[in-house]
Amino acid sequence: MYAQAAATASAEPLIQDPAGVLAVLLGVFGIIFWSAGRPVGGRLFKVVPTLLFCYFVPTLLTTLRVIPDRSPLYDWVKDFILPASLLFLVLSLDVPGIVRLGSKAVITFLAGTAGVMIGGPIALIICRPWLPPDAWQGMAALSGSWIGGAANFVAVGRAAGASDTMMTMMVIPDVLVAYVWMGILLYGSGHQHAIDRWSGADTSAIGELQRRMTEFHARVTRVPSTGDLIIILALGFVGSWASYATGEALNAALVRRFPNVQDVCPAAMWKYLIVTTLGVGLSFTPARNLEGAGASKLGTVMINLLVACIGAGASFRRITENPALILMACIWMACHVAVLFGVARLIRAPAFFVAVGSMANIGGAASAPVVAAAFHPALAAVGVLLAIAGYVLGTYAGLVCMWMLKWVAGAGVG
Repeated sequence: MYAQAAATASAEPLIQDPAGVLAVLLGVFGIIFWSAGRPVGGRLFKVVPTLLFCYFVPTLLTTLRVIPDRSPLYDWVKDFILPASLLFLVLSLDVPGIVRLGSKAVITFLAGTAGVMIGGPIALIICRPWLPPDAWQGMAALSGSWIGGAANFVAVGRAAGASDTMMTMMVIPDVLVAYVWMGILLYGSGHQHAIDRWSGADTSAIGELQRRMTEFHARVTRVPSTGDLIIILALGFVGSWASYATGEALNAALVRRFPNVQDVCPAAMWKYLIVTTLGVGLSFTPARNLEGAGASKLGTVMINLLVACIGAGASFRRITENPALILMACIWMACHVAVLFGVARLIRAPAFFVAVGSMANIGGAASAPVVAAAFHPALAAVGVLLAIAGYVLGTYAGLVCMWMLKWVAGAGVG
């Protein structure tokens, strides 16, 4: 009995207090960015983006049980820091430049959705001998997650009749494979120009937007005063709280009138939509000039913290759990990537559209703007808007995928 208790205690993370976890994550940032300023580190980070280290080092710390994979800090960062960071990044948005990006972003996003829908049945056909008989029901839930998000995961899982046990089992491939793919996309952000040259992508619209943003930054940049920093922080956190409270109230009002609306439009969708709309509105006012005092830099710091919290939610130990489900999810993801890259090559879409179109499906509103900002902070809003579209599509496309999975499983379509 004592040995069992000791084993349980040793399995607990070394640091569990949210303040301590935050200190560890900030310490990791400090070491990473200090190293980036040194000659050896500078050469390394020209090849591997710093954001990738901010992502995987916390995963390693979770695997080693230094910090937990679940913490109130992670939830608080996702609920309040993410909306504030989106507001800071969208504040200097060049709306005409975003409009001129054209339809390729939407096409690649829809290609990613199609890849998820097609990949699920293919993965089930290949892995069916090693999966439990009711795996198709859990995979149906996973299709909702990989097109929309957590709410779609639950909605489609309920529609498929997935058991609580199967839903719990699907969380591991959902989180692990999606997070590894996100890490690959973050790595790709540091090589986007080489990828675009190889694929022959037309990057003129993105290049023009980045040029306009660079000129704007040069025009408004100044040494920030204490007042500037206080105004930026007040704007971000008031906007974050207001979007959270308004989103919750709006969702509650809609649920009272339309009980099933949350299956398609969860409360989180309204929160991100409201804060993005607020940021777009402020981009047409003098508040846009706060970019010169470092608004987007502060937003980027918050994005790094969010990335660290997402990375800490994963663990390399999970690779050994349910290997058949992990294999199934990897094959599924490969199908998604193949369809996405095939369409992107056909329409000569830039790497940015491929990455954000994929993560708007696979990761949702918490991940798509992170990947978008890794390519360029001015483009974070594109990730938010596509992720919101994913919320709406998630249930419908997930149900179509569910019917295909059911047919492959031999349970009939009706």
